[in-house]
Amino acid sequence: MEDYESLRQDRYNATVVSKILLTPDLMILRVATDEPREQFSAGQYTTLGLSGFEPRSANSEEEHSPAPAERLVQRAYSIVSARHETREFEFYITQIKSGQLTPRLFALEVGDRLFVGRRIVGVFNLSEVLPEKDVLMAATGTGIAPFISFLRSHVASRPNSRMVVVQGASHQRDLGYYSELAFLNTTLANFFYLPTLADADETWRGRRMWIEDLLAAGEVKRESGITLDPAKTHVYLCGNPKMVESVARWFIEEKGYQQKKGREEGQLFIEEF
Repeated sequence: MEDYESLRQDRYNATVVSKILLTPDLMILRVATDEPREQFSAGQYTTLGLSGFEPRSANSEEEHSPAPAERLVQRAYSIVSARHETREFEFYITQIKSGQLTPRLFALEVGDRLFVGRRIVGVFNLSEVLPEKDVLMAATGTGIAPFISFLRSHVASRPNSRMVVVQGASHQRDLGYYSELAFLNTTLANFFYLPTLADADETWRGRRMWIEDLLAAGEVKRESGITLDPAKTHVYLCGNPKMVESVARWFIEEKGYQQKKGREEGQLFIEEF
C-alpha cells in the first residue's frame, strides 16, 4: 500500500470536488486540477485516468481484461464545463460495468485523487459557425456533454443564432441535464429544447419517437422556426453510433448536407465515440 500511495502522489494531479449519481450507472463528476489549464474551446475533451490498483464500484462486473495494478488507465471524455473554467472541470460519464476505467471512476468519492490530462484537444466546436447562423445539436446518452459546454459558453453571446438541442433517450431518467436544458428553454428566446423518448412510461407527456422521425416530421421547424438548410443551419451530432450514422445519412440524403472532414468544407459535424 505504501508503494501505491507513492504512485498516487506521483501520478495524480486533480481532486474530486463533486459527484452526482443520476442512476447507478450514470454520473456527473466534477474535479479540480492542481494547476489551471489554458482556456479551451467548448466541445473539446481531455483524459481522465486511474491506476489499475484502484478499487472498482460495488455494482461493477468482472473486468473483461484486467488492468495491470501499476498501469495508469486513461480514457478521453468531453468536458461539460464552460470554456472559461480552467481549474474545475465537469464530466458526464456512463459506467461500463466490465470496463477498466469507468468502474474505478464510479468508486471515487469527494476528496479522492485522480489523473486529468494536461492537454485539452478536439475539433468538435463552434469555431467555424458564424454568429448569425443557426445551430442544431442532436444527442443520445453522454453525447449531450459537449453540447452543454456549447450552451454554457455561447448561447448568451450568440443572440442572433437560434440553438436547438434534440435529445433522445429510452427513459426520462436517461435525459442527462434535463432540468438545465428545460430551464434554458423557458428563459432564453434563442434556445429550444426537444427531448424525445423511445420507451417512455405513462408519466411522460412529451414526444415519443426516434430522433430521425422527429426531424422528418418537421418538429424542429415547428418548435423553433429553424430551417434545416445547409446554407442557414449547422448540424452537430454526438452519441450512439447507430443514431449518428442514421441521422447523418438523413441530413446528407434528404437535406443536402456535407459532412465536415479535415480541411473539407461542411455543415454537418460529427463527434465519434
